[in-house]
Amino acid sequence: MSYRLSLLDKSPIPEEATAAEALARTVALARRAEALGYHRFWVAEHHGSAGYAGAAPEVLAAHLLAHTSKIRIGTGGVMLQHYSPYKVAEVFRVLEALAPGRVDLGVGKAPGGLPASTRALQSRHDPTLKSSFEELLAELEGHLGGTLPAGHPLSGVIVTPRTQSLPERIVLGASTDTALEAARHGWQFCYAGHFNGELAGIEEATQVYRKASGRSASLALYAVVADSGEEAERLASGLRIFKVQLANGQRVNVLSREAAADYARQAGDIAYTATEVHPQVLHGTGAEVRARLDLLAERLHVEEFIVDSPVAAFAPRLRSVELLAEAVLQPEALAA
Repeated sequence: MSYRLSLLDKSPIPEEATAAEALARTVALARRAEALGYHRFWVAEHHGSAGYAGAAPEVLAAHLLAHTSKIRIGTGGVMLQHYSPYKVAEVFRVLEALAPGRVDLGVGKAPGGLPASTRALQSRHDPTLKSSFEELLAELEGHLGGTLPAGHPLSGVIVTPRTQSLPERIVLGASTDTALEAARHGWQFCYAGHFNGELAGIEEATQVYRKASGRSASLALYAVVADSGEEAERLASGLRIFKVQLANGQRVNVLSREAAADYARQAGDIAYTATEVHPQVLHGTGAEVRARLDLLAERLHVEEFIVDSPVAAFAPRLRSVELLAEAVLQPEALAA
């Protein structure tokens, strides 16, 4: 089964490590991923989190582009609700001018942090002008590659720098509505299977996108590969996700019960619920994980997997990336 393999890295900060060390490890991982033949390397956006160093993925992406030469580099993703689409378009046009043909602009709906961080990020927003994600996406597409409608208040604005090519544009989400929004605006769609891993939901959203766009969606998922199945299971077993639902219907995923309580407190909600779930993590030896990926690719018509390793310690995370590449990208190594 043929498909591309890419990575998402969140620059985790293990105990006793610093943010500088976490970011240096992300750079080392990107360089190793390039040498191993991975297609893309994405970095995430997390605000107000002591466990992650990646608060500004566009800045980190620029640094990674300077330290690699072939692999595509991008964001998984920019949390578009916080920012001016015009500014996002400018930033990614600059990145594209610096590294033509290697830049990915991935955008998402999620806040990427607790409510206090969201309020800080949006403190200069005019609440009377709040836009939906689809409106922001349409404006961003207009600034990047098309033109804004004649009646749009920003119609005619000039976006610089002018570039010979544009970044690849990808919407990250986990619903049929988001899949349709991506298709409507001509963007690629990546299903966030690492947070919403039910196969029926993935199948529905990717099928909707394929029918609407004529293209295949990519799939982000958790995977841990180790030298033995037992070691992979040990590394994967500690991951927990808490699905928080507020009284107003808002839902968000966080990584601990304490973070769930903080989220609800900052949102001013005492009637919230937090449900602990064990997210699906593909784990095993390289051959075992490859077999699972082959089945998913065939069933879902997926042509690219974005792999997120939920392991904070760098050595096993790097080993997972190497073993997965050996099994999928360099299968001849297994037969040697």
